[in-house]
Parts: sequence; C-alpha cells; structure tokens
Amino acid sequence: MKSVSVIIPAHNAAATIAGTLASLRSEAAVIGEVLLVDDASSDGTAAVAEDVAARLALPLRVIASSCRDAGGARNLALAQADCPWIYMIDADDLHVEGGLRSLLSRSDAQPRAEMVVGAFRRRTKGEHHQFKLPYGYTATGIANASAYLEGQVRSIAVGSALVSRRAVGETRFPIALAYDEDTLFWARLMCQAPLAVITQPVMTYFVSAERSDDRFTIKPAQRSSPGATPCVNLPTAASPSRH
Repeated sequence: MKSVSVIIPAHNAAATIAGTLASLRSEAAVIGEVLLVDDASSDGTAAVAEDVAARLALPLRVIASSCRDAGGARNLALAQADCPWIYMIDADDLHVEGGLRSLLSRSDAQPRAEMVVGAFRRRTKGEHHQFKLPYGYTATGIANASAYLEGQVRSIAVGSALVSRRAVGETRFPIALAYDEDTLFWARLMCQAPLAVITQPVMTYFVSAERSDDRFTIKPAQRSSPGATPCVNLPTAASPSRH
C-alpha cells in the first residue's frame, strides 16, 4: 500500500539530490508521492531530481518556492501532502534501506501511535558515526515534549521519524530561525501525537559546518530583511496538477 508522502526541501542541491532519491528507491512500494520543494535553486536541482526520479520510478512532484528557508519549504509541502503518513528528509541526507517499512510496521503493531521514531547517525567530513537509538520517551505527550526541550531524551533528526498527516494537522515549522525550528516542531507535535520508537536504523544525515555557518550568519539576515521574498508556492510548468 502506497501510504507515505515523502517531503524533501531543496536549495541548490543538484550535487546531492540524486543520492537522496536513490536511497529511497527500496521503499517505492510504500511511497505514494515525493514532494520536492525546489526553494529558489539556481543550479538545476529540479531538473536533476526529475531525471533521477523518472529513472527510479519514484512519483516525484516538484513544488517551486521562494521561501529560502527549510522550515518554510517543508510547510508548503505539508499543506499539499495527500498520503496518511508523512516522512521528511533533507536533500543531502540518505535513507537506510528498510527504515521506512520498519517505521510503518511499528505503526501497525501500535495502532495508537501517530509518530514513530527510529535510529539515525551523523556523517561528518566523510566519516560515519555510530547509530544513535531513541531513548527516554514515554506514553505521555506533554512529558515527552518537556523532556525533549530539556534535552533529556534523544533528539529526532529530520529523516528519522514518521508522522501521521492527521496528527500533523495545522502544525508547522516556525520560520526565519537560524536553528531549532526542527526542535520546536517536534516538541509541539509530541504534545498531540502518541509516540512509538524502533531501534532499527532509518537514516544518515550530513553535518556541514559551512552550511550551519551560512544559516546562522547569512540566511537569517536575508529572511528578515524588509525586501525579503515571502515564502510562497510558485507556479511551474514542471509540476503536474493535483487531482
């Protein structure tokens, strides 16, 4: 059953998006749509993604945006996702084969769970670190959110969690923040979504000091400047109409 909407925000990710999409190929049986938010790219990211998705038979839809903000780009896709489950991963990270199916299997085993969190690892300067297992979570949403904000439970990486579209509802990522928009999104979601965990590896994410510095020193100024372009869904001939 194709039950998952995959959301990928991408800004100038032509060099990495092929690897990210290829890492999702093994999960094609459960992926109903891949929503790539091409956020003001100037390097042909969308064209590369469309070519790769066609060869991998992945159901890609490109959403052109002018957010210049990963959280804002994800928000656009969240508003358009059609499948009952949502999985988010960044355009330079890698999904681990079988991870998505493991997350879905746990949701079947625990029908009340509307958020399932798995293991992840970092990749820094080409070196893979050990997988980090989720720990410290309970069955109480408010307790999970409080512990999460206090750093008492394992953090969630974008790409290590599966969430139900029903639980997400109108919850969105805060925008124009240099850091921690992910933390605030997950904490808010935990308050309303019963949570389950798995120990299976789900994804590897790329840690880039240059990208972090860029977000902290350059992008906030661009996003908060009086002339900054608003976060909008731009029309594009490459994006098919929705039914």
